[in-house]
Amino acid sequence: MAEDYFGGDVAARYDEGLGRWGESEVVEQTVDFLFGLAGGGAALELGIGTGRIALPLAARGVRVHGIDLSEAMVARLRAKPGGDAVGVTIGDFATTRVEGTFALAYLVFNTIMNLTTQEAQVACFQNVAAQLGPGGCFVVEVGMPQLQRLPAGQIIHPFYYQSPTLFGFDEYDIANQGLISHHYAEREGTFGPWSIPFRYVWPSELDLMARLAGMRRRERWSGWLREPFTSESGKLVGVWEKPV
Repeated sequence: MAEDYFGGDVAARYDEGLGRWGESEVVEQTVDFLFGLAGGGAALELGIGTGRIALPLAARGVRVHGIDLSEAMVARLRAKPGGDAVGVTIGDFATTRVEGTFALAYLVFNTIMNLTTQEAQVACFQNVAAQLGPGGCFVVEVGMPQLQRLPAGQIIHPFYYQSPTLFGFDEYDIANQGLISHHYAEREGTFGPWSIPFRYVWPSELDLMARLAGMRRRERWSGWLREPFTSESGKLVGVWEKPV
């Protein structure tokens, strides 16, 4: 099973470190997009975490079930209003299956990159396809690798700041399509490190993964408001569909 990087202290401070991604405007844009695709059917969230998206989507009447490896993150979800109404299965979302079929599956906030091999990412698409009903959609939100912004020969992305008490940088392994995000958060007056590995992924690669799983690309955007996706886009919101 994959390693859980989101237990203990990480889960406890996760929500407060979300920055703008936890703001109601950003959350509502995401929920609006997903609600429209659910079409009254059930939704499956891979990497449900503390329920940032699942809870407001469920509040709109969508039956949401989640998969997550971290029991600590799910405990934070359960403690929130409405958390008991959202079903969760503990496991690796690349391979874990739940009962029933879904009209929508979604994997947001770069979580596809938590699968650190191409094989695992391919398995995730196949797992989703097996749980979608005919015409069902799979949505992935993922940041584009910032390689165009890196100086020649560099593998370190410049420091970025999410809050006055949290900062970090990304270390790229271009040959292996990997990166490690290093975070430093304030704890009791000092900064402590936390690092997590990822595998970045290209839009065309995701399209091929979908094809291997028997799905086809339906939409490609650079944001939840359906902004056009271009070579300069910093993010992909992709939608793949299981044929009827």
